[in-house]
Amino acid sequence: MGQQQLLLVILVTIIVGIATVVAINTFGSAADSANIDAVRQDVASIASSAQGYFMKPAMLGGGSRDFSNFTFDGVAVPGEIQDEGTDLIISNENGTYEITSRSTDEIEITASPSSSVDYTPGETGTDDDLVATIEPNELNFNS
Repeated sequence: MGQQQLLLVILVTIIVGIATVVAINTFGSAADSANIDAVRQDVASIASSAQGYFMKPAMLGGGSRDFSNFTFDGVAVPGEIQDEGTDLIISNENGTYEITSRSTDEIEITASPSSSVDYTPGETGTDDDLVATIEPNELNFNS
């Protein structure tokens, strides 16, 4: 009888250990997914501000139907500007966002989630980068 109880205790310990490992992995995956969702939400917020800038007349601080001078300076996006000279890179706890291309009718933003393995705060260029194209009436994620 003692051996059966000992085997039962060992079996329960192994099962609890396996369940703990599975729970930790599941939590890690959920945290990564939540971070990517937060980055997408930040990009949507940037897109909203950029589209407002596009529509606003220049005399009111807007772009007068032109994205080519859009920067993160003065935009309602939470974060800290990383490149004070050009104001094209901003970082917050979710990730780093860089304006990689600007033209009259669109902006391209590269977003690097902070949950990426090769993430460095203030820099884009990770394996998990999201690229978004913002147009006057559209937001498209390219990856």
